[in-house]
Amino acid sequence: MIDFDTAVWTAVGSIPPGKVATYGSIAKLAGHPKRARAVGRILSKLPEDSTLPWHRVINAQGKLSFEVASPRYLTQKARLQEEGVYFTGARINLTTYLIET
Repeated sequence: MIDFDTAVWTAVGSIPPGKVATYGSIAKLAGHPKRARAVGRILSKLPEDSTLPWHRVINAQGKLSFEVASPRYLTQKARLQEEGVYFTGARINLTTYLIET
């Protein structure tokens, strides 16, 4: 049995380019559907040079969780747009881009 951190990293690593997952869907894929907040804490501890596609994880409203216009917000948005994910205002259409869990 793998620990929760490893299960989260594996789930995040499985999100294909051009798709997103919510913190809750990652928690579900990792086997703990009620631990969405823990997913955020795990991802916040990734090293800056991590190759894990953390930028593909968003909140359940289809928004990025960083403060709008902050450096991390702009980085995440740019990386998603480079993969072909389109925003309507500050939101991503979950019907179009959310992976199936």
